[in-house]
Amino acid sequence: MSRKSLGLELSATGFSFALAGGGKVPTVEAGLTLPFAPGLLTLSRRDPNVTDPKAFVTALKEAHLRLLTKERSVCVSLPDAVGRVVLLDLEARFKNREEGLDVIRWKLKKSLPFDISAVHLDYQTLEEKENGAVSLLVSLISRPVVQQYEELLSEAGLEAKLIDFTSFNLYRLFQPRLDLSEDGAFVTFYQGAMTVLIFNGGVLSFYRTKEGVGEVQNLFREVNSSFLVYGDQSTGQSVSEVFCAASPGDAESFRALVAEASGLEPVLLDMERLVRQGSTLGLDRPGLHALAGALGAALRSL
Repeated sequence: MSRKSLGLELSATGFSFALAGGGKVPTVEAGLTLPFAPGLLTLSRRDPNVTDPKAFVTALKEAHLRLLTKERSVCVSLPDAVGRVVLLDLEARFKNREEGLDVIRWKLKKSLPFDISAVHLDYQTLEEKENGAVSLLVSLISRPVVQQYEELLSEAGLEAKLIDFTSFNLYRLFQPRLDLSEDGAFVTFYQGAMTVLIFNGGVLSFYRTKEGVGEVQNLFREVNSSFLVYGDQSTGQSVSEVFCAASPGDAESFRALVAEASGLEPVLLDMERLVRQGSTLGLDRPGLHALAGALGAALRSL
């Protein structure tokens, strides 16, 4: 029996479920994308996001029934806008994980717009340097925000197994191709948000995301400024390759926009080359792309 994993992506406009099967090439066995009523989910870093819990639970219950799966443990993808991601360099390593959490809280407590004691914090070590310094990827989300999601998922009969931000689930989806590049940039336009991830020597060295940049001029400005900021911050480090991803309807125009902003010819990534569909699914390209965040989340458990 092949392993199965269920992913759920939530956004301000709607949600997607994707049931994925493992293997050399992941298989999308079932999936659907549905809208939320306007205003049902409001993105906030401080306050609970779901304004109509009953409607939210009902929508998830009905959608899960349509998947025809017994899988109830779900990997969840939340918009980056509901939390914070910080790249942090520290001068010394930690004795253990708890010490690491304490040091990070102390370092960040004055730079965050919310009370650090009311935040769920997780981190990943990106690089350990010869002089003992470490580079960390730190993810933070307000406890009231994440607890509401966990409680409402439980009411819908689902168990939140893992929770991550959408930008990293998109990276996970395209990781087999992105990992071939040591000094590459990954630029996405997805669910109305632009994200730029830049790697140096295979290590994430720049992260930036921006919601609500649907206008072409705004989108170009944000992508362009991201590369300019990276250039200013990372003297002597250059981007050798650029990869981009967007919905099929926006893909070519977004690729041209990223080319102008970065000064490099981007590689346009295609989901259809990295996953296959189950024999009964039959999604078109836009339908498959709409599952990207949910599928990336599901892959975390395969």
